[in-house]
Amino acid sequence: MKLYDMQMAPNPRRVRVFLAEKSIDVELVAVDIAKREHKADDYIANINRMGQVPTLELDDGSHISESMAICRYFEEVQPDPPLFGHDAKEKAAVEMWSRRAEQNVLLGVAAAFRHTSDFFKGLEDQVPAWGELNQAKLPERFAWLDAALANREYLAGDNYSVADITAMIGVDFARVVGMKVSDEWPNLARWHASVASRPSAKA
Repeated sequence: MKLYDMQMAPNPRRVRVFLAEKSIDVELVAVDIAKREHKADDYIANINRMGQVPTLELDDGSHISESMAICRYFEEVQPDPPLFGHDAKEKAAVEMWSRRAEQNVLLGVAAAFRHTSDFFKGLEDQVPAWGELNQAKLPERFAWLDAALANREYLAGDNYSVADITAMIGVDFARVVGMKVSDEWPNLARWHASVASRPSAKA
């Protein structure tokens, strides 16, 4: 198996952290987004028709893309430790909070970065006003996470899950637009210190 990866991009990191939690080793193939390697004809024709990372190449030559789809594949291959929940109720909670963290935090940061950063000039059709709007909303989204974590250790409840991975990636990625966790959000700060201290966070 191979994982087509970009070290600095948030979605490939979601998969790497997930794999580290599972103690699964997969060969990483670096894809340079700045050089538009993800948009190369060969990559689009043979690896990912959307021209995105991450993409998992299985031993039979087939491909799975989208970070959560890749994580779900590995959850089925190696159920322990369960990162999508233990029972029906917890699985639903993990799904809910992972989607919320992605939509309200990670995608907001991505929009702010993609539409305001010089890095994406020539790579994206930038709409600076959209990026600035998303950046302006980040403090309230951090406050929302802080409130959600007021009475529980992890985002979806008592157990670390893929929802925490998604939220951590979003919070960490926010640094690229100057947004950091502070004492203004004590619950978020406590949670972030905990998940960031896990060995998998360095993946």
